[in-house]
Amino acid sequence: MEKKSVSVTLNNVTKIFKDPKGKADVLAVDDANFVVEPGELVTLLGPSGCGKTTTLRMIGGFELPTSGKVYIGGDDVTMLPPNRRDTATMFQSYGLFPHMSVFDNVAYGLRLRKIEPEAIRKQVDEYLELVGLAGYGERAPGRLSGGQQQRVALARSLIVTPSVLLLDEPLSNLDALLREQMRVEIKRIQRSLGITAVYVTHDRVEAMSLSDRVIVMKDGKIRQIGSPDEIYEKPDSRFVAGFVGKAAFFPVAIGERNEGVWECMLGDRPVHARSAAPDIVRNSRGVLMARPESLRLVDKGEGHLDGRVRMNVYLGHSLESYIQTAFGEVLVQVDDPNARTIRKEGEEVSIEFPPDRVRLLGEREE
Repeated sequence: MEKKSVSVTLNNVTKIFKDPKGKADVLAVDDANFVVEPGELVTLLGPSGCGKTTTLRMIGGFELPTSGKVYIGGDDVTMLPPNRRDTATMFQSYGLFPHMSVFDNVAYGLRLRKIEPEAIRKQVDEYLELVGLAGYGERAPGRLSGGQQQRVALARSLIVTPSVLLLDEPLSNLDALLREQMRVEIKRIQRSLGITAVYVTHDRVEAMSLSDRVIVMKDGKIRQIGSPDEIYEKPDSRFVAGFVGKAAFFPVAIGERNEGVWECMLGDRPVHARSAAPDIVRNSRGVLMARPESLRLVDKGEGHLDGRVRMNVYLGHSLESYIQTAFGEVLVQVDDPNARTIRKEGEEVSIEFPPDRVRLLGEREE
């Protein structure tokens, strides 16, 4: 199986959909700039209408940018049609031919390229084995499960050995268990082939578990680019923080900065936090962001924010405690649900904010 790793680059790419009636044009993608390195899997993550699929379609040649440039492997492909780009795309729908066998579906691209039949047989067998469907060649797609059909679609995309694999929410039609299984398979196969991949999803779990890096988008703009742990642990805006995971937000007064740590006032109590946000200013207002697993429950008066345990929810691997505070309800995750220190419902407690686990954000939402 041939490996080809190339980069994908977008330079100042903008896409405006013109209103045919001449009224309100739609700015779908606004000045997108990023580089996908050779062999990387990068995910475009964001809510519906954020521009992620349009961005993917411009990489694949299904949409042309209004302005800007698209490069694949250093070559300017901005105006090239899809069939002249060395890419393959997996869409939401499997797109399998129902009248063809699994073998013929996977072989379709090779036959269009007029590959010798014996070579086709060998390659199809290799790729069916790669996706875990060895021996399924003679079956009809309609007799396969959703997960198996998705594997066939993946094999069909990969067998033409594209330089870049584009995946447009490929798991959205699968149930939760199959999605989890296919996430693992896609990551395994992408890494084994070393292929460059761009993945689109609105599912933060998919993005975090699959990606080398994540590009978070909203309203056509790129809001943040980083590794999954950077995006999760060091968001630079309230939108990014809330979109990629559960988070609580607290208004604070920002004070002095000392060795990278900001001192803030949460009500009448001092708290300390680090920040990656670009809009932090001394003697201004800000927002403290805390993940449920970052907070600790201590005795009343010993932490940064007092409250009362309203409800405990047992999840097996952890316990979620919902704490009623002056700033509203706060979720605290306890990693050891069998610990003797679990706080009882109705108990008065205090929430502690470890400075290395909470983040200071500016007041801007996005």
